[in-house]
Amino acid sequence: MQESFDAGKRSLLSLICHACTLFGVTALPILGPIVILMISDDPVVKANAKESINFHINILFWAAVIGGVCGFIGFITLGIGWLFLWPIVAFGFLWHFGWSVMAILKTISNPNEPFRYPFILRLL
Repeated sequence: MQESFDAGKRSLLSLICHACTLFGVTALPILGPIVILMISDDPVVKANAKESINFHINILFWAAVIGGVCGFIGFITLGIGWLFLWPIVAFGFLWHFGWSVMAILKTISNPNEPFRYPFILRLL
């Protein structure tokens, strides 16, 4: 027997999972998808929650790496290095917010298929 799930609830919970990544690069936005992962029985919602958690962990990692490199180079060059590194930081922000918005739009347009972020390390 195939179990059916509410499409509206599926779409909303998947959207919330991916929208949590838009709240910054702190650890707090990971809590939303973790809670949804624990309370939902829907396999698509669980897949979207795991993907959102993996994406945010990747964003945290790369933000720390880029921030450390920028800070080190800025310290070594007495602040002049920031002029050359701001495009990398800008690209990181565009990457983060661009893929988050793309995930939201894809989960709205096709709620029966989990969204997969490209180029990330999947830990869950």
